Amino acid sequence: MHVGLTVVTDIQDKIPLREWDGKVSEIKKKIQSVIPGGAWNPLYDTSHLPPEHSDVVIVGGGVLGLSVAYWLKRLEKQRGAIKVLVVERDHTYSQASTVLSVGGIRQQFSLPENIQLSLFSVEFLRNINEYLAVVDDPPLDLQFNPSGYLFLASEKGAATMENNVKVQRWAPGVAPRCCPAARTQRFGEPGRQLRRQAVLSGSSVWLENEGWFDPWSLLQGLRRKVQSMGVLFCQGEVTRASVVPCFVSSSDRMETPSGEEVILKKIHEVHVKVDHSQEYQPVECAIVVNTAGAWSGQIAELAGIGKGPPGTLQGTKLPVEPRKRYVYLWHCPQGPGLEAPLLADPSGAYFRRDGLGNNYLGGCSPTAEEEPDPGNLEVDHDFFQDKVWPLLAQRVPAFETLKVKSAWAGYYDYNTFDQNGVVGPHPLVVNMYFATGFSGHGLQQAPAVGRAVAEMVLEGHFQTIDLSPFLFSRFYLGEKAQEHCII
Repeated sequence: MHVGLTVVTDIQDKIPLREWDGKVSEIKKKIQSVIPGGAWNPLYDTSHLPPEHSDVVIVGGGVLGLSVAYWLKRLEKQRGAIKVLVVERDHTYSQASTVLSVGGIRQQFSLPENIQLSLFSVEFLRNINEYLAVVDDPPLDLQFNPSGYLFLASEKGAATMENNVKVQRWAPGVAPRCCPAARTQRFGEPGRQLRRQAVLSGSSVWLENEGWFDPWSLLQGLRRKVQSMGVLFCQGEVTRASVVPCFVSSSDRMETPSGEEVILKKIHEVHVKVDHSQEYQPVECAIVVNTAGAWSGQIAELAGIGKGPPGTLQGTKLPVEPRKRYVYLWHCPQGPGLEAPLLADPSGAYFRRDGLGNNYLGGCSPTAEEEPDPGNLEVDHDFFQDKVWPLLAQRVPAFETLKVKSAWAGYYDYNTFDQNGVVGPHPLVVNMYFATGFSGHGLQQAPAVGRAVAEMVLEGHFQTIDLSPFLFSRFYLGEKAQEHCII
């Protein structure tokens, strides 16, 4: 006993008193944690780890993922009945498609489903505090600017525009107007500034419920709300999905209409790799919702989707991949004024006003031959000089003297099959649900898509809007839900 005291004294002589007190406190905590009946204290912090169990795991915490989380909690039969975990690898959202978007919303689509989605979403945005208000927090301001969209058409595209407008006119509210390009002057100064070449033969405008808003405010509002509703968050990355047969019986086998025998499977757990660590945590779950945006194809592969023989349902991949798009911000003192809508040119170029100081946001989607490397988010400034600027100046002469102030790049979750969203469950991995592949219009439709996925999870079918044409099975069947009005 005396020897033991002597050793401690020797150590204490060599350690400053403040450090010694800290070491004693740490030793006491460790001893208390292992004493039977004593209060349990973990030996290290586990607050950064996800829970071991969650009813629903949402992979991707952008606006689509948060919308799904919101509607799951909003529509649950009893408060707290559903445990929801959102896994997001970048909580700063520095590279998220949501915050790098230009924030447009429109109803000028060629498919009725897309029109309905945007009509639902604009009502959500216009009444945002009825949905996302949190007690004792200030009201949300999305800075919604209902200045409209103005689509221009060449002679070649005039017939397509007329057909689109016919589809759009069934919708409630103010119908779009399709008119000769010469009458764009009726839209005030923006119309008078347009240079109308002979090849420009038509335009379509919808001034009701179209315009743009602040994506960051919507994302933060959703995140704040779902946290108040009990949704859990984890900063990390899903690296594995353990898939097992659905049932321990012969009923997990079925045949497709073509006679192909398939096995129904479900995800038993996902593995979440914690940020800045080699550590990962398995999370048992009943439902996985894939809202991973441009990377959702990779998440689908983790569950074995698309790994069967080519040409079979088991071998049908989720055709969503990252496509890089540039957004440029420029200043032009003589540019279109406060009445200017978001203008979409038949060349593919587009622009809108940004604030009140004669600043504008815009860009142009590249051709297939011009597609940039999606491996990084570096901006190609020559693309603006060589491709975008000439198109802008051709349409709006004042833009000949514009000055670029900044630029950035973001990702489209590009659906290579038909440039439309994928919504609902996978036909074989039956507990993986999708909300992805919107190819540039996911942000504006997120409120409606989130509700659609929640309805499918909770009720087994779509209720508010029938999105059956957007189911995964269309890729195997070859049934395109082709959207012709893509920017």
